Amino acid sequence: MSKKLQFNQCLHSQIKALFYKSSVQRLGLLFASSVFLVLAVPTITSLPGSKLLAQNVVSQDLDAAILYQLGVTRYQRQDLQGAESAFRQALQRDPKIGMARNYLGNIFLKQNRLDLAVQEYGEAIRLNPNSGDTYYNLGLALQKQGQKEAAITAYRQALVASPTMAAAQYNLGLVLYEQEQRQEAIAAFQQAINLDSSNANAYFNLAIVFQQEGQVENAIAAYRQALKLNPNNTVAYNNLGSLMVIQGQPSQAITIYQQAIRQNPKNALAYYNLGVTLYNQGNLKQANQALKRARQEYAEQGNTEQFAKIDQMTQQIAQYLTPQKPQVSQTATPTPTSNSDVVLPAPEQAVPVNSTDVPKTVEEQPR
Repeated sequence: MSKKLQFNQCLHSQIKALFYKSSVQRLGLLFASSVFLVLAVPTITSLPGSKLLAQNVVSQDLDAAILYQLGVTRYQRQDLQGAESAFRQALQRDPKIGMARNYLGNIFLKQNRLDLAVQEYGEAIRLNPNSGDTYYNLGLALQKQGQKEAAITAYRQALVASPTMAAAQYNLGLVLYEQEQRQEAIAAFQQAINLDSSNANAYFNLAIVFQQEGQVENAIAAYRQALKLNPNNTVAYNNLGSLMVIQGQPSQAITIYQQAIRQNPKNALAYYNLGVTLYNQGNLKQANQALKRARQEYAEQGNTEQFAKIDQMTQQIAQYLTPQKPQVSQTATPTPTSNSDVVLPAPEQAVPVNSTDVPKTVEEQPR
């Protein structure tokens, strides 16, 4: 007998024993917990401790319940094909198992079979119209399909059913931003932060929208919080430093670029911005050093355009730093070009970080 067959028979016996025990006690332990796999970009990770058995009976049909639980087990083991087969068999015996529909939607979402995912989530909602998590999953599928207005509706329905779902608020903010509804996006990101103050991406996206709306002080505060939570965000450093220059605080900008370099000594953009800011402050020697390091990093990246631009700047600075020999015809010593000739890059119009791509497995309410 194969190990897989032995495992399935053992699982069948365990579930049957639990089912009969729950019938006597009128307590069920047969459906999956709300702990779920996280589909992050670009890898899949799992959250701790998924319980295989949960607190309500999913079906009065014992065989349907066993097949459903087998599907849950296979899903958690990343056997998506086997899980799909088990859930379909369970639904053949009992078509009212809404959670099986939700799981099938998750499987199809992970496989990028989006039409099927939308169909299964729709069926799950028909069976359990109060499931915020299923509306959220539907929003994910619709967002991936590019159906943005429909995704907004689904996320809002998710929040009606589950007002504290931070992921739905975050994704709602993204879709609203993509639809150029920036004030609504700001409100959604702020609410996502209220629900989960550790979400660095929400602060970063909020800063971008504030920046594009011309709310500089608010953008600066949001970028600072984003960097406090995620010190590796190079775009946030660049944008924050550029905004400080716009605010007339170049010394603060210099400090920010130096922090970025300490965090990542190969941050070419931070070296470049630091060099430009120092140049505009008249500190040519330190500007030259920073720009040379930026030139080196861009060369390693193969960024020939930026490399050539910096090369021209450093040659010009070198001329200013080289002592000039007196000449009879020379009436004045060369002076650096006006500071206005070298402009610090504007804050990047960065695209907000990708949506929280988390298909959820949810607990079905008792029918």
